[in-house]
Amino acid sequence: MASSADGFHALDEKALLEYIKATPALAKQLGNQFEGLQIKEVGDGNLNFVFIVISQSGSLVIKQAIPYVRCIGESWPMAKERAYFESKTLIEHGRLSPDHVPEVYHFDRAMCLIGMRYIEPPHIILRKGLIAGTEYPLLAEHISDYMAKTLYFTSLLYLTTTDHKRAVAEYCGNVELCRLTEQVIFSDPYKLSKYNRCTTPYLDADAEAVRKDDILKLEVAELKSKFCQNTQALIHGDLHTGSVMVTQNSTQVIDPEFSFYGPMGFDIGAYIGNLILAYFAQDGHATSENDRKAYKSWILRTLEETWKLFHQKFTALWDEHKDGPGEAYLPEIYNTAELQLLVQRKYMEDLFHDSLGFGAAKMIRRIVGVAHVEDFESISEAEKRANCERQALNFAKTLLKERRKFKSIDEVISAIQQVQS
Repeated sequence: MASSADGFHALDEKALLEYIKATPALAKQLGNQFEGLQIKEVGDGNLNFVFIVISQSGSLVIKQAIPYVRCIGESWPMAKERAYFESKTLIEHGRLSPDHVPEVYHFDRAMCLIGMRYIEPPHIILRKGLIAGTEYPLLAEHISDYMAKTLYFTSLLYLTTTDHKRAVAEYCGNVELCRLTEQVIFSDPYKLSKYNRCTTPYLDADAEAVRKDDILKLEVAELKSKFCQNTQALIHGDLHTGSVMVTQNSTQVIDPEFSFYGPMGFDIGAYIGNLILAYFAQDGHATSENDRKAYKSWILRTLEETWKLFHQKFTALWDEHKDGPGEAYLPEIYNTAELQLLVQRKYMEDLFHDSLGFGAAKMIRRIVGVAHVEDFESISEAEKRANCERQALNFAKTLLKERRKFKSIDEVISAIQQVQS
């Protein structure tokens, strides 16, 4: 790709080496050692190029945004300035949750390039670990901590309206990736779209049923409205199990290029929804030696613990800072313990139902829309894959339409279990 008028040009391994040599903040992370330097392009996502760079004295990751959707090609242009919002969010979320967000070493706005900490092996993408049937005992503890801190401290529960509005205005610039989300989650699955696909012919009728379900369309319209208009907090915007890297002792959240000020439930729901997808995919990965039943139980326990720990941590932060700068509920108005508790319960109930709705919408789009998940795609037998997907799709439709009936995460888990009983 030739250099554009703004100085941008896509880097290959050779050009990246020269770039690193000329950039002190990056060269420093490699100990200024360039002999035998290893550079490998590993981007397997939908949008960007990602390079792992390793020297004898250090390592880093370089991520460069390109001006189109990588998994589609140049026929689907995409604003490369998304890298600015990703770097900004990595820095802000890293400040709030440093144990779970990789450090940014360098950002080049003209080149749409971020240099950040290499999350070294044995870290793997959580989705791959779920496919492999690996348990992560600290996952719920870590991800709930990340979500509680990043969502609470960027909301009006903690910020003044002035600071919050200023931040909202800044992130309004990430409009193109928000529009992509609006299209692939809230629009395409509910109409004929050239980007939609499903496990054909097995799910053709199921995909058509989604397009003809008027109640489903009414509910997803409400969620789209919330996504577009509710500026609750600085959300990651794409917090699925492919955006989390894990070991037994570490959880790292990556790739917040879709970040903006939006509804908290979109982040929580994306993560919960992807755990549920992983649950329904397990039967497709079962063998005669391992029926995956124990692992399915672990996924459901993790789902339960994630919401309960998030609720506990988020409300604890709220209680701790209730007399702080936040202007959502002024202490001189909400001036009794009973009223404060009433407000908090209503807020968390609404957040829970938002999370269920957004999670269900994310599930539906991963089955009958564009960009499916490896949990299902790695099931080689099409009919077996379709059976797993159908169970997930039917549950997601129920969850989306009846989300307000669920009073607790335990009721959600019971409903999941009943699908396969």
